[in-house]
Amino acid sequence: MKNNILEIGQVVNTHGIRGELKIQPWCDDPMIYDELEYIYIGGNKYNILRSRLHKNCEIVAVEGINNINDAELLRNKIVTVEREMLGELPEGRYYIVDIIGLEVKTLDGKYIGVIDDVIHTGSNDVYQVARENKKPVLIPVIDDVIDEVNIDGGYVIITPLKGLIDDEV
Repeated sequence: MKNNILEIGQVVNTHGIRGELKIQPWCDDPMIYDELEYIYIGGNKYNILRSRLHKNCEIVAVEGINNINDAELLRNKIVTVEREMLGELPEGRYYIVDIIGLEVKTLDGKYIGVIDDVIHTGSNDVYQVARENKKPVLIPVIDDVIDEVNIDGGYVIITPLKGLIDDEV
């Protein structure tokens, strides 16, 4: 089941004395903050007055936070938005929250495990698959390995490369 609320960052600090927030973005495109009218911080809704990218973080001014003391109260809070605010993803792209928890199976139906993390590398993502009483398996998210991702069905079908799963011979 898709979650309607998506985490897109965390308030990591204040910026200046006028209540601006320094937000570490957790999304591919931090410029998304420029397109949003409002965000939720710690579950409370705040209208965005302005935002700008500064040293890999977004500096965001929100309505109702006018000084450093008010901004300090939001430090370490999670920033969320409603899924529909971000629009549709292109074909073959998924939100990490939708990938975590999917079962991984091979084309012939062999159950591998459940995705419990998505690791970002320079060239492609890697699904970490937890297995009962075995070491986790790292599955590269490349066309040669991933055959199908079915979010609604709750599974990913793979064709493992030789040696990818260490207990197979």
